[in-house]
Amino acid sequence: MADLADIADIGRDARRGGYSRHGFDTAELELREWFTAEARARELDVRPDRNGNLWAWWGTPGPGAVVTGSHLDSVPGGGAFDGPLGVVSALQAFDVLRANGFTPSRPLAIVVFVEEEGGRFGVACLGSRLMTGATAPEVAARLVDQDGIAFGEAAHRAGFDPWRMGRDDEALGRVGAFVELHVEQGRGLDVPVGVASSILAHGRWRFTFTGEGNHAGATPIEDRRDPMLPASRVVLAARKAARDGARATVGRIVPNPGGTNVIASSVDLWLDARAADDRRTRAVVAEITEAARGFAAEEGCQVRVTEESYGDTVHFDARLRDDIAGALGGVPALPTGAGHDAGVLAAHVPTAMLFVRNPTGVSHAPEEFAEAEDCAAGVVALATTLEHLTR
Repeated sequence: MADLADIADIGRDARRGGYSRHGFDTAELELREWFTAEARARELDVRPDRNGNLWAWWGTPGPGAVVTGSHLDSVPGGGAFDGPLGVVSALQAFDVLRANGFTPSRPLAIVVFVEEEGGRFGVACLGSRLMTGATAPEVAARLVDQDGIAFGEAAHRAGFDPWRMGRDDEALGRVGAFVELHVEQGRGLDVPVGVASSILAHGRWRFTFTGEGNHAGATPIEDRRDPMLPASRVVLAARKAARDGARATVGRIVPNPGGTNVIASSVDLWLDARAADDRRTRAVVAEITEAARGFAAEEGCQVRVTEESYGDTVHFDARLRDDIAGALGGVPALPTGAGHDAGVLAAHVPTAMLFVRNPTGVSHAPEEFAEAEDCAAGVVALATTLEHLTR
């Protein structure tokens, strides 16, 4: 908790509460400097890869390495634990191993992935998606934040060449196993620590409604083509479509031009949809899309739907999961509806996740919380796991 306290003032959001730390913004760059200093104080070899991810090595980098870590960025107005807990726990797990006199027989590393939440550029797990080739560098370079700054420009300002980004077989080839510790983002644990079994299929879709901008007072209701009406109805359609364990969420709506006394000319709306598998997730999106087209037609508007990111169901490596659970004395395994860099890496290397209990189930909000004793148990569990995998 002391390490989390060290970064508690970085990226505080006075308007939303909590933290707003996004890829290559001032707060995230300050956190990267903090991590680099902490890792070097532990005599770790710190080096970035060409996609902006930070690596801290115990031992000579090489194939078969056991890697842990997470991310330091947040959603807008996020909590203190989502991301940083995994990074802090990794540093402290290394401390535990060294204090116990342990010397790994395989290289060990901590990785900090950039822009995991997609809070700035709209694509989640961007650092790991670039590294694995799931997102093409030319696509990433053109992603734009709310201020009109492209990802390529932000990366260049941070010292990276956006045209050298992309699938990194050298970095991937070094990873023999990846274990990410994360605060649990629901109420699925009744013990301090568990392991992940799977991640729901999930993605983000952008709905752009276009109509006719006009005067709020001078335009009769019957003469309007107001895109805000079909956009608002999609919020309710999303709730209706989320059945049988599916999730559908509209968390962001942006009208243009956004004046109080102006009928919007266009409205952008973002849908987050998740379900147990690809078929059900896409069925939810199809149902909402069909409804959106009907709503738009009724108002004399048009709608365009764009898939911005997508990840199919992830089933974590069963052998690695069971091996870790056994080494920890038989901790429970549970699925999660939240996406993670570990989920992206799972298609390429043996991957597992440790969860630390969340007593309230609140995440992606300022009230996100974990007990100090459970966080300490997570550090011990991660240290035990790393020792088990590198004997």
